[in-house]
Amino acid sequence: MTSTLVPDTMREYGELTRAAVRDYLPAREPRRYLYDLVADYPERGGKMMRPSLCIATARAFGARLEEALLTAVSIELLHNALLIHDDIQDESEERRGRPTLHVLHGVPLALNAGDLLSLLSLRPLIQNRDLIGDHLTLRIIEETERMAHECAEGQALELGWRKDNTSALEDEDYLAMVLKKTCWLATIYPIRVGALIGTRDSVNLDDFGPFAFLLGATFQIQDDLLNLVAEGSYGKELNGDIWEGKRTLMLIRLFREANVDERSQLSKLMSLARDRRRLCDILWVRRLMDKYGCVEYARQIAHGLAGAALHEFSEVYASLPDSRDKRFLEEMVTWVIERT
Repeated sequence: MTSTLVPDTMREYGELTRAAVRDYLPAREPRRYLYDLVADYPERGGKMMRPSLCIATARAFGARLEEALLTAVSIELLHNALLIHDDIQDESEERRGRPTLHVLHGVPLALNAGDLLSLLSLRPLIQNRDLIGDHLTLRIIEETERMAHECAEGQALELGWRKDNTSALEDEDYLAMVLKKTCWLATIYPIRVGALIGTRDSVNLDDFGPFAFLLGATFQIQDDLLNLVAEGSYGKELNGDIWEGKRTLMLIRLFREANVDERSQLSKLMSLARDRRRLCDILWVRRLMDKYGCVEYARQIAHGLAGAALHEFSEVYASLPDSRDKRFLEEMVTWVIERT
C-alpha cells in the first residue's frame, strides 16, 4: 500500500485523543500503587485505531471533531483497561514492547488499576452532555452497555475453550467468538457511536454491522498471524498465542488436519498450564502449523474477509460525499491486511 492516509490519520487523531486522555488520568496519591499503573498502558502508545474509527466516522457524516473526541477518549481508556485484564487472564508477558502490568507489579495491583481505568472511561461519556446533548449522550451510553456485554461473552468463549481444552471447533466458531470479543470494541462500537454522533441518531446503526464485523475479523486474524510470523518490533510475545493455548484459526485447523497421534499429543500439550509448556513444545506446534499450511490457510481467509469488507463499504457509505475521512475508512481495510 503506497498511501499514507491511514497511518497519517491515526497519528493525527491518536495524538489528539492521547492528549485528551491525560486529563482523565489522576496525578494524585497513591501514585506508586495505583495512579502510575493506571497511566502506564495509555502512556505506552498504541495504534489508536479505535478512537480514529470513531472520529473519522463521525466526521464523514458531518460532525465536528470535538463532538466525537470525548467518546474517542472513553474508547481508548476502556481499551487499555481491558488490555490489563486480558493480559492477566492470558498470562501474557509482554505488551507494547514492555513487560505486562501484572508482570511488573503483580496481579492484585494490576487488576485494581484495570478496574479503575474501566470506570474512568465513563467520565468523558457523561461530559458529552455539554457537547452533543442529553439524547445522544444516553444513546452512546446504551451502545457502551451493549458493547460491554458482547465483549464479555466473547472473552468467556475464548477462556472457556481453553479451560475445557476444546478441540472440536470450526472456523465459524472462531468467527462468532471474534465478532463478540474483538469486533464489538475494535470496530463495531467505534463506528456505531461515530455514526450516532455524525447523523444525530438518524440512521439504522445495524446497517454498519457487516462492514465493521468484516473489518474487525480481518484485523484479528492478521493479529493472530503476526503473533506467529512478525519480525522486528511486534510489541507482543512471539508465539504467545500458542503459549497461552488460544484457539486461533491456525490452531483450529491444526486440530482438524493433524493425524491421530499428532492430535493426541497436541491435545495433551494444550491441556497443560502455560508454565508447564516448554519452548520445544511451542516450536513443535509451530512446525506442525507449517506442515499443514495453517498460516497460509488463515491468510487466505483474512484476504477473503477483506474483499467482502470493501464490498460492504461500497454499499453502506455510497451516499456519503467524498472526504478524507471516508477514504480513511475505506483504506483501513487494506491497512489492516497489510500491516506488519
